[in-house]
Amino acid sequence: MEIFDLYTAERERTGKTIPRGEPIPAGYYHLAVHVCIFNSEGKMLIQQRQPFKAGWSGMWDVSVGGSAVAGDTSTSAAHRETLEELGADISFENARPVITIHYDEGFDDIYTVHADLDIDKLTLQPEEVKTVKWATADEIIAMIDEGIFIPYHKEIIRLLFFMRNQRGTFTKNE
Repeated sequence: MEIFDLYTAERERTGKTIPRGEPIPAGYYHLAVHVCIFNSEGKMLIQQRQPFKAGWSGMWDVSVGGSAVAGDTSTSAAHRETLEELGADISFENARPVITIHYDEGFDDIYTVHADLDIDKLTLQPEEVKTVKWATADEIIAMIDEGIFIPYHKEIIRLLFFMRNQRGTFTKNE
């Protein structure tokens, strides 16, 4: 059974935990991570969730996603989830999320990383991932329109593709 740390609104660990599947108590928050892996062609690795997996069954998603378990930092959760779901040992040393999305029950740290992975050599987690492929932003948005990709806001997908080579909010230095 997975156990999650509970956080304050300021992202401080409270020392309290909760088992997966239980509702997050009011005033507490949970940490999730997503990793978007881009290759040198500017395409994102996307995964198709297993049809028997609860939540968005059979749908396509960004490269990796999951929850931080008790004791995880954001980066250790990103590394662990990438290793578990894809069998890819990508370093997150000195990595920071490019964006953090706040949702009702928590924080979702989203990382962009560059790796020219050979998808035929990945070890996909059979309980989670059916298959993977490389896709452009336009292909992902078309899949959202088709109803086969998790219905993220299309602007988030476009932002992730933009942020793969960008840090910060300014377009040029002073």
